[in-house]
Amino acid sequence: MVAGNGLFYPLVGFAVCFAFMYMFLGNMSFHNYELPKMSFVETNGAQFMVDGKVFYVNGWNSYWLMYLGTEDYTAPKVREVLQLGAKMGLTVCRTWAFNDGAYNALQISPGQFDERVFGALDNVIAEARRHGIRLILSLVNNLQNFGGKTQYVKWAWEEGVALSSSNDSFFYDPSIRSYFKNYVKAVLTRKNSVTGIQYRDDPTIFAWELMNEPRCMSDPSGDTLQDWIEEMAGFVKSIDKKHLLTVGLEGFYGPTSPGKLNLNPADWAGAFGTDFIRNSKTPTIDFASVHVYPDHWSEGLEPEEKINFASKWVKTHIEDGDKELKKPIFFTEFGLVDDKKTFQPIHREKFYKTIYDNIYKSAKKKRSGAGACFWQFLVGGMEEYEDGNGIVPRERSSIYKVITDQSCRLARIQGGQDHLQGSLKDICSKMAN
Repeated sequence: MVAGNGLFYPLVGFAVCFAFMYMFLGNMSFHNYELPKMSFVETNGAQFMVDGKVFYVNGWNSYWLMYLGTEDYTAPKVREVLQLGAKMGLTVCRTWAFNDGAYNALQISPGQFDERVFGALDNVIAEARRHGIRLILSLVNNLQNFGGKTQYVKWAWEEGVALSSSNDSFFYDPSIRSYFKNYVKAVLTRKNSVTGIQYRDDPTIFAWELMNEPRCMSDPSGDTLQDWIEEMAGFVKSIDKKHLLTVGLEGFYGPTSPGKLNLNPADWAGAFGTDFIRNSKTPTIDFASVHVYPDHWSEGLEPEEKINFASKWVKTHIEDGDKELKKPIFFTEFGLVDDKKTFQPIHREKFYKTIYDNIYKSAKKKRSGAGACFWQFLVGGMEEYEDGNGIVPRERSSIYKVITDQSCRLARIQGGQDHLQGSLKDICSKMAN
């Protein structure tokens, strides 16, 4: 008995240790095995390329992925939307890689991070990879939502180092620029706790976006914002040369394009300190981003007027990509508000189809219209995130069909019918028939 007990406990300890090592190593190999092969997206002139083949994007926005991923009861929404997107043939999702000083903040204070929230972002990236979805990760907000540049200015003011209380000091205050650079470095060099891959080495990330809809209204000449873009783009590229980079612009023309100011939705759009052509020509910027919101930008337009504006806006920017920028043009946000008054679902379907048709025509001609991401993709039970632009595609078969038809058309351009796989092959076969 004494001898038996003496052997029993060491054996139990060895077994527990072995089981732990097996589970740990097993999980590591599981992640490596389960992650599908994925290559970095590159550019060749005005087109995106993957593995030497042209790549056109049909994608969406779900800005809330990391935010919902931090809570157990909402985290399943992350997998759900990525699964549904993949089944619709969507290939790129644009989402926030920031939450500064707000509830469930990623960056609690300058250079201080919540590991729980970073873990949620790790999981978003790993889950996207599992479903073959690439991510555009935006690094800061121009707006106050999720902290934005306002929070950076507040931090500098509270620490007594701010040059000004103006939100636009985000772009020119040396202390704030240092805060942002430290943040960028922390994100780009983050080692994913799920996959073990540093963000800067992970092809799941389609591109980095410097800022969501940057504006610097205190300097309508555009010089302040241009200086910030050049410095920050160069900084990103000094750390990460593998990923593409864009600014995050809405597409408004500025002082260096006087002949195009009349194409803006209104006079105010030319005084925001942004300058689409100038900003996008920055050598370290790989592609141009454009947003399309006719009802946000202009009041009193009839549905057909909104569609006509959108069509002209898209065509004009594609021409910019072809003739001036020689870079891909990516419509990273577009939406039409359900105002509950004059809105009819058919209006949104026509609007989406107008955007998609212009991109498809450009793609067929191998021009610079590289893709679009609608704003925003929701799943059931997310009413609190509805902003008038949100859609739950499965709840309306007609909009679901408009979106999936675009996936099929672009997939055929990229690789023909034989290129289609899985659920998309079934969907596209039915469409062809």
